[in-house]
Amino acid sequence: MLPNAGSDAPPEAVTPLMRGITVLLRLTEAGGVSSLSGLEKATGLARSTVDRITSTLARRGYVRLDGRDAVLAPRLMELGNAYLAALRLPGLLDAHADALADELDESVSLAVGDRDGIRFIHQATRRRAMSLSFRIGDLLPAERTAPGSLFATEWDEPEWARWRTRREADPEGRGFPAVPPRSGAYDAFEERVASAAARGWALDDQLIEPGLVAVSVPVRDLGVGAGAGRVACVASVVSHTSRHTAGSLREVLLPRLRATVDVMERVLRDAPSPAGKPVAPSGLAAWTGASKQELGREFVESLARGLTVITSFGEGRAELTLTDVAQATGLARATARRALITLEHLGYVESYGRVFRLTPRVLGLGFPPLSMLPLSEIAAPHLTALSARLYESASLAVLVGDEIQYVARAATARILSANVTVGARLPASATSLGRVMLAGLPERAADDLAGALDLVRRDGYALVDGELEEGLRSVAVPVREGGGRVVAAVNVAMHSSRRTAEECVRDVLPELRDTVALIEADLHVAGRFRRVPAG
Repeated sequence: MLPNAGSDAPPEAVTPLMRGITVLLRLTEAGGVSSLSGLEKATGLARSTVDRITSTLARRGYVRLDGRDAVLAPRLMELGNAYLAALRLPGLLDAHADALADELDESVSLAVGDRDGIRFIHQATRRRAMSLSFRIGDLLPAERTAPGSLFATEWDEPEWARWRTRREADPEGRGFPAVPPRSGAYDAFEERVASAAARGWALDDQLIEPGLVAVSVPVRDLGVGAGAGRVACVASVVSHTSRHTAGSLREVLLPRLRATVDVMERVLRDAPSPAGKPVAPSGLAAWTGASKQELGREFVESLARGLTVITSFGEGRAELTLTDVAQATGLARATARRALITLEHLGYVESYGRVFRLTPRVLGLGFPPLSMLPLSEIAAPHLTALSARLYESASLAVLVGDEIQYVARAATARILSANVTVGARLPASATSLGRVMLAGLPERAADDLAGALDLVRRDGYALVDGELEEGLRSVAVPVREGGGRVVAAVNVAMHSSRRTAEECVRDVLPELRDTVALIEADLHVAGRFRRVPAG
């Protein structure tokens, strides 16, 4: 069933865009992977429609088609990134949340309200046997969270009426797949809201599930604009009952949380207003034209256009007029208008007079499962494609002290091939992977590798021939995060009889660099508002 679609859809609504968003929602609910037949069943759409939508999403780079499965791809996170960039809160407040998590050795989160629910926009989690599994973009019912009580203090009567209608229709909260259903979830919510309004903070004493406790404080906009004094987001410290009771949360953690929120509010107050950044046309018309010519009926042009409208928003572009959107995307005004009407109908855009802005619901389009992807999974399909093209083994490794550790690998079926496994460690100095990562570190005192590392810095790659093992030849290229720091490396390894060193540079290196460019592009999107773990 289409989200909010049907007889209530405005006549200008773009049906292919609604159908495409439905497919993305079902894929998100499935954890990011679903068979095409499963999508047909979950959406109620014809199989031919599902095929056309997934082909279009794959062309856009939002979905990867793997046999009979559709898999959400990291580039889809650019939709959620557009909302987070326009919101500005993560960029301004994340570091303070992370510092508090380090100080308390507890998980700290930031959340925003989404109608009668909340969504997380940042998570600083602790690695423990008992750890939290909430993801950025997850939607939780307001009544089962401490932040929800704080957001509800600002609800008007229509918002309360909407909550009561939902409560009656879904008494166990089954419409929120991020949390387990629970009877009695609505008990005393109004009383908890009144208490939160009086105290200025809220407590979650195992509302979501047994053992989970949290204390939350609102971060208010202290500016002078229309939103002055309202809750911009809610900061929470989250723990479990083996570490804290509700009482100790209040007594031990609440004072430190309040102190951090005071800092956050000053940051918001003092942050300069972002200057509106003009956006050049995205080249969408040329891209969709070429895609339509190549894919024919399998390319749904109106779906691609509609999703591009979301990415026209961002930092300095939180509120856009119809003209702004048309100019940013290169779309005709009439086309941009229909896309905005459709997105507003579905709840992804809201309008105020002549301006539009994104809503937190945009985070529901693939962001939760994709926000958990480590670098090893981001790189895996690219390594597989590289290995298939070269018919050689390809690997991704990170630097751990003076060693490299393999975190992803695509092996060939050759009888004679490089034999390493994920998790294995080798001396960094003797491997091409290690040398490109060592070369990315601040220069150290001269040693036996100084000359070799200078060459790696100059050339941008390392070639190691028989130093780790006789007959083993490999070439590696560094992987850089958005800021330019080397975070990993990719190599291709082979027996020296198959390619000379010159052939490696001529034939393998360009393929290797192209692959790393694809990995870096995905990493830069996936890591814009979160830390991407290695594996």
